[in-house]
Amino acid sequence: MLPHWLRTWQLGVKSLALHPLRSLLTVLGIFIGVASVIWLLAIGEGISQAARRQIEGLGASNVIIRSIKPSAEVSEGSQGPMPYGLTRDDFDRLTTTIPTIQRALPIRELRRRFNYSGRTVDGQLVGCTPEYAEVTQLFVKMGRFLSDADLRDRKNYCVLASGTAKQLFPFEDPVGRSIRIEEDYYRVIGVMKERAPMAGIGGSLAGRDFKDDVYIPISTLWNRIGDMIMTRRSGSFEGEIVQLSQVTLRIDKTEHVLETADLAKDILNRHHPNGDYGVTIPLELLEQAKTTRIMFILFLGLIAAVSLVVGGIGIMNIMLATVTERTREIGIRRALGAKRRDIIRQFLIETISLSIMGGLTGVLGGLTCGPISNAVRSGLEATVPDVMEQLPEVIQTVQPVIVPFSIPLAFGISVSIGVIFGLYPAIRAARMDPIEALRHE
Repeated sequence: MLPHWLRTWQLGVKSLALHPLRSLLTVLGIFIGVASVIWLLAIGEGISQAARRQIEGLGASNVIIRSIKPSAEVSEGSQGPMPYGLTRDDFDRLTTTIPTIQRALPIRELRRRFNYSGRTVDGQLVGCTPEYAEVTQLFVKMGRFLSDADLRDRKNYCVLASGTAKQLFPFEDPVGRSIRIEEDYYRVIGVMKERAPMAGIGGSLAGRDFKDDVYIPISTLWNRIGDMIMTRRSGSFEGEIVQLSQVTLRIDKTEHVLETADLAKDILNRHHPNGDYGVTIPLELLEQAKTTRIMFILFLGLIAAVSLVVGGIGIMNIMLATVTERTREIGIRRALGAKRRDIIRQFLIETISLSIMGGLTGVLGGLTCGPISNAVRSGLEATVPDVMEQLPEVIQTVQPVIVPFSIPLAFGISVSIGVIFGLYPAIRAARMDPIEALRHE
């Protein structure tokens, strides 16, 4: 003979099976709620991790200082080419006066045209030191990166980014050949692996796309090209003098980053009253990203919880209708000796059964977040590629990441909602007058 509680579950499931479509629609409401909790939290976590990886790629122990062109009001009235931004003297002051700086990287960036055998690429010429590849997480595909000897001897050597190499050398091995930049020729000594673009982070750090770069020793750039930039606009030439585009300071300890950044600002403020530089501190951005992630997850979780509440209202609506339909059954059970708690238990088991079925199917649906999102993205890229290209990069590349706690959380909420929203119909059924219930037609 079956135990009393197991027999009650059996009767509850049998009662639900008498109205399969109604039960299915009720389960569907819980399914959508549970799946949406898992999906939204997974998408939010994917976006947060992508942003966090970009910030961590800058280095938590780094301080990044970039030259910023002053506004037109500040530069108005200047005669000849306008000098602005970081200088080599600034670099020397920072490295000699701040003891917590472990390493400093000077960087100079210019827009230039690269030529080889009739093929031309417009890209970014980057004058840098050998440490640049490590700091920006660039990896060599063939050949090698710049060395200290190249820097010391001001060699006319260059290293190509993956995109530049593909465009200039679609059918050849670029290592050992020479490309022309302006009037000078540079020998290719290496090619870098493809690297994902970096979105703009912070007010002073613009987005960075590494695919069309060419890297040369910064000493060679200063010697061959110099500091002046001439730009042709509306039939006239405008000149700028910039010695350094960026200085990246690597600090000895993470706890020294903020105080080092403040000290660097104090030193630079004395020689740059017009504020022609900006400081980005990845450590601060990382802390902000963590706070934003928590708020983002809470917000998305709240939105998804609304779906579960709607599913709970659906359960209450169905169970109230069921109580009305089964009034005579309730009266018979009470007349045969069933107590109020037995009636409450019977209807609660039915609502909990609906919630469990909806919760389990919702969890399974939530786990398909990654494959389905990839399939939808691939379908859109195949059918409407122009629309996909106009979407933000984060939408094109984000990969949902299932948040482990979202699965038990969503399932637990679904069962709780079954209990909460099924309690009132169950109590209403238990409080019926047995005599009046038996008279019900």
